[in-house]
Amino acid sequence: MSLLDVYPAGAPAPHLVVRSHVVTDVSPTLMDHLPTEGALAWVRRGDGIVGWGVAARLDVAGSNRFTEAQAWWKRLTSAAVIRDDLDVPGSGLVCFGSFGFTDEDPSELVVPEVIVGRRGGTTWVTTISPASSLAAPPSLVRHEPDPVGPIAFADGARSGAAWSAIVADAVGRITGGDVDKVVLARDLIAIADQPIDLRRPLRRLAAAYPNCWTFAVDGLIGATPELLVRREKGLITSRVLAGTIRRTGDDAHDLALAASLARSSKDLEEHEFAVRSVADALEPHCQSMNVPETPFVLHLPNVMHLASDVAGVAANGASALGLAAALHPSAAVCGTPTNVARDLISGIEGMSRGRYAGPVGWLDASGDGEWGIALRCGQADPEDPRRMRLFAGCGIVAGSDPAAELAESNAKLVPMRDALGD
Repeated sequence: MSLLDVYPAGAPAPHLVVRSHVVTDVSPTLMDHLPTEGALAWVRRGDGIVGWGVAARLDVAGSNRFTEAQAWWKRLTSAAVIRDDLDVPGSGLVCFGSFGFTDEDPSELVVPEVIVGRRGGTTWVTTISPASSLAAPPSLVRHEPDPVGPIAFADGARSGAAWSAIVADAVGRITGGDVDKVVLARDLIAIADQPIDLRRPLRRLAAAYPNCWTFAVDGLIGATPELLVRREKGLITSRVLAGTIRRTGDDAHDLALAASLARSSKDLEEHEFAVRSVADALEPHCQSMNVPETPFVLHLPNVMHLASDVAGVAANGASALGLAAALHPSAAVCGTPTNVARDLISGIEGMSRGRYAGPVGWLDASGDGEWGIALRCGQADPEDPRRMRLFAGCGIVAGSDPAAELAESNAKLVPMRDALGD
């Protein structure tokens, strides 16, 4: 569906009425309020926003998908009547979004009918409805998700051995000078005996990975450690992750592993490619920037990453979504040079990524918002609610070892596997 399918040329945008007001009966776990269908979420450390219902929606694909989405959002916000008693990030008119990795993959923006949010101890509800039928404030019911039950896992597009062979092929192309770095992904199929209630793995992800951004948009759920971009009141930030090592559970050993990761020439090279791609993409939109010279080690429950936080002061009116479009795909999920790596992925990866590794997040009426990269995630099968595709990817450079990369990909599948398991 294109922009013209939603709003024919010359047709006025619908007049939405938006009301955000403070409430006090919000659960400590925002996701407790999500109903069975249509869960939307963006939560970190208990703060964030969740939503449900559809007040407006855009489904879009193609090379102009980001441009069309921004034009759609501009038309929608310009026609809306907004009463916002809070004026904090996430209040007022907000859409959730998820974009495909390639031009051909489907993308969408969703404006929910109800949003429940929390920031810094303040909680609120936003209702969004057509001017012709104003919505009453909802009762904040708490729901208990259904158990998932036994889960079986099966190979996706490639077996582990076949994927390792693809990694070896990529290493050969890198050493031959065809490309500097390429990110290769694999999928795993989760199969349950009954329909999977996405709210249960979603809540488990939020509890197990509080320092990640737990998200849900149109059946895509996950907990990403990588913030593609945030724009908030003129400040632009991006967290870059590249270079990974699996944790052992032994604190002393993990500290030694973290030190080895920080010294690893292979991982530092991979990280430098990723940071430079982000800095180069953001530079035209910033009047000043801070790009760290050395990364820090980010400790997560299952893995450790080399991480860098790039920050800048906005120089123009580019929205958070516009900045996400400028950044996608970064070297962290594609490779370097971008076009060569993207073509190589298309040629040897052997599967459609869908919305895996694409931007996922939210945008408000002022253009502020947060967009992560859809990593550590799974996509519900729209044809069979008992099935999900789980995804993981690894950055491949000249020093990559196929067996080690397979082990790393297995570590990155752990969050979703654990969230689905009993």
